[in-house]
Amino acid sequence: MWNYSQPVDIRFGNGRIKELGMIAKELGKENGIIVCGHHFKDSALVKTMIEQSNGLINHVYGDVMPNPSVKNVMECSDVIKQYNCDFVIALGGGSSMDCAKAAATICLTEDDITTYHGTGLPLPKEHLPLIAVPTTAGTGSEVTCVSVLTNYETGYKGPINSDNFYPAIALIDPELTITMSPRVTACVGIDTLAHALEGYWSKGHQPICDALAIHAAQLVFNYLYTAYKDPENIEAREKMCEASLIAGLSFTLPKTAASHACSFPLTNLYDIPHGEACGITLDYFARMNEEAENGRLTDFARKVGFHSVDEMADRIYQLKKDMNLTVDLKKYQLTEDQIHQLVKLSRHPNLYNNPVAVTDEMLYVMYQSLAGNDTKEKALIK
Repeated sequence: MWNYSQPVDIRFGNGRIKELGMIAKELGKENGIIVCGHHFKDSALVKTMIEQSNGLINHVYGDVMPNPSVKNVMECSDVIKQYNCDFVIALGGGSSMDCAKAAATICLTEDDITTYHGTGLPLPKEHLPLIAVPTTAGTGSEVTCVSVLTNYETGYKGPINSDNFYPAIALIDPELTITMSPRVTACVGIDTLAHALEGYWSKGHQPICDALAIHAAQLVFNYLYTAYKDPENIEAREKMCEASLIAGLSFTLPKTAASHACSFPLTNLYDIPHGEACGITLDYFARMNEEAENGRLTDFARKVGFHSVDEMADRIYQLKKDMNLTVDLKKYQLTEDQIHQLVKLSRHPNLYNNPVAVTDEMLYVMYQSLAGNDTKEKALIK
């Protein structure tokens, strides 16, 4: 038995950013705020969005960090309250969307977001409507109910899941992604692939999300490197936006698994960008999960164009290498204590969503191998 639902109204196409004012009017609201990072705060894009909104967008919160913090959420919430905003526009990558999602709920309360971050307590159901406008092709956050936040005081980074966080409308204009640097393209693109693969091999997999995962992965394997090498190739940009969106749909319900669990300490401890951190272990877990559930991952590999899971894992590794992404942890010269720390911190709830039970010993072998140390199972890392 399984269920599927997707409440986000999706608008996809080149040039559709021009429809933002009309979309805001559809919501029946009249005082919007754009939530974005520093590089967009005073940009021509933001000014144009405000000018074309017919007076419906009047404010900007432009201080979202690359890994949004609980402090970001509270600052953004305070600005929303200050100006009595009645809808929110998230502009940028996953960071802006994660911050905006949480702020659009917490602004209607007297609570601190830390009350709900990592505690499992359900958020109040009242929230402001959100329009998600991605400028990267990777997180799929425009169609998910997840907000990943970091509490820098406690060192905890993790997701909050809430139906509140589904945007009312996702406005995807691939032309907005052309200015992404090759490095950002690579990082968010490999995150898209992680979403598709982990959504597929997740313990919570189901038929609709499986089909979406296969489609998204095919697009990544076919178009990511082109988008990386030729940033103005609009076809590649369109297809990667499609991949990001569809991969977002593929993992929202099943949730991510081991690669995302391991990404959190890699980001927190070594400042490796989220997507790149997910990619570091993605080929490793593909090999580990090959025979899980009667080898269903082999069917996935064949449907996306490979003869075997091993061949697909080799391609993932080579794709990372070709895009100058991190493929191992050798440069960090990890000590034994640091490896044990990574093992301990990788025991995140997402780890338990992996189809193969991941033991501390397995994590230890993986991290030793990534660190460049000899282990009996080093062949799992190419």
